[in-house]
Amino acid sequence: MSGTGRSRGKVAIVGSGNIGTDLLVKVIRTSDELEVVAMVGIDPESDGLAFAKRLGVSTTHRGVAGLMEMDCFADVDIVMDATSARAHLSNYQMLEGTGKRVIDLTPAAIGPYVVPVVNLEGKLDAPNLNMVTCGGQATVPIVAAVSSVTPVIYAEIVASIASKSAGPGTRANIDEFTETTSHALEVVGGAAMGKAIIVLNPAEPPLLMRDTVYCLVEDADEAAIEEAVAVMVERVQDYVAGYRLKQRVQFEPYSDWSALRATGPSPDRTGLKVSVFLEVEGAAHYLPAYAGNLDIMTSAALRTAERVSSTLKDMVK
Repeated sequence: MSGTGRSRGKVAIVGSGNIGTDLLVKVIRTSDELEVVAMVGIDPESDGLAFAKRLGVSTTHRGVAGLMEMDCFADVDIVMDATSARAHLSNYQMLEGTGKRVIDLTPAAIGPYVVPVVNLEGKLDAPNLNMVTCGGQATVPIVAAVSSVTPVIYAEIVASIASKSAGPGTRANIDEFTETTSHALEVVGGAAMGKAIIVLNPAEPPLLMRDTVYCLVEDADEAAIEEAVAVMVERVQDYVAGYRLKQRVQFEPYSDWSALRATGPSPDRTGLKVSVFLEVEGAAHYLPAYAGNLDIMTSAALRTAERVSSTLKDMVK
């Protein structure tokens, strides 16, 4: 957050669906660092654009091309793209030469992966920052915490979200979700191998987001791992209040390394399977509390945008 008296960074949000609209509300309600000056969509009848208009935010239904023609575009510091992976590829082609910093809330992964509590500070100069996925934001910090204690030979995560919280963009990005999240477990989390699975749960009433993280490691200090995970959970809670452990970290012996022969220890070695069970409850700024998968994305993107904005201000001092 900015200090009193500092001007706010100007933000344009591209995507007037659930994620974009929740992001709009978060910026308006919680950020002293940012100001939304434009809301961009492609459907003139979308609820998100109508909502933004009621809040006095300038809007266009002509996508990024329309944004670039708006009077406020010259003042925009950061463009936050909450569309889809495919749409972001096209959007960034138009934005790349404008000098605007771009934060990508889709799994397109044009720019480096960013998980605020793990690697944001090292990526602030990148013109395009990718927020991975909801599952990545929830689970990569845990893998990174385990990796800080002992090498993670294999990490697997299962993200279970309420079907009602998965809009058209989320459903269109299922393949990109698994690929991007798996890669981020390795690149950011530090696992030698990563795998991601997403489950759309149709239960009624809708359930909160649940994430299960499995890490295979060689023999390590269980107390140190548990402490590292607890510290990481507290750090994530600084910007996602509803992020929490469901139970204590679980440990059990593991020796079936046959499928991991290329990266795992010799088959006769016994290691540890570390299991971490998480729940993410949304802040209900715009979406229901069960939509923790969307809330963790917008919260992480907001934290990233605030830090980028602060850095941009420091550069012009």
